[in-house]
Amino acid sequence: MISAHWMAMFIAALAVVYAVPGPDMALILQTSIGRGRRGGFAAAGGLALARAVHVTLSACGVAALLRGAPWLYDALRYGGAVYLAWIALQVFRSPVFALPMAGTAPVMQKPLRAVFIKGLLTNLLNPKALLFCSVLLPQFVQPGLGPVAWQMLLLGVLLVATGACFDLVFTLGAVRIAHWLRRHPLAQAAQRWTFSAVLLGFALRLSLD
Repeated sequence: MISAHWMAMFIAALAVVYAVPGPDMALILQTSIGRGRRGGFAAAGGLALARAVHVTLSACGVAALLRGAPWLYDALRYGGAVYLAWIALQVFRSPVFALPMAGTAPVMQKPLRAVFIKGLLTNLLNPKALLFCSVLLPQFVQPGLGPVAWQMLLLGVLLVATGACFDLVFTLGAVRIAHWLRRHPLAQAAQRWTFSAVLLGFALRLSLD
């Protein structure tokens, strides 16, 4: 069984990665600002499922297949870049006054299922997330401490749970920011343009790496 010290080191490594801004964080912040807690939680659920899928694929050796088939990696990478660019365009084209006022019902918003799927695809179409799992997880597996499969399962659960905790913190923080943005229309426009630029930058980076 993996020692508590070893698990603490693994969680610390995950914390460093999840604290670094990326497309997942940008999506959570933008969604939470525009849709509130429920929207942020829905996006976080999609991200959590995508990470669980990546862990499973890594354990099955799919990441090794991507490394051995550059064309497959490139196809997934370009697909993810196009999807991020599409999200950036949707954010940029959204109304400046899209944030609902306190006590009023949201107008013409997509169902939470669509937000969940957006979170799922944002992470699932990023091959770097899969390669990250395939590189990090084996480093913390110790064959002498028990079945490798059980260790991979435990590490995978920790990876998904740690990511979900960070997403929840980002969601709650973004909701607090939204209260201030409701009173400042120009700030709403600025955050919309900023998140569009950030997502587009991640799309370009993914397509060029």
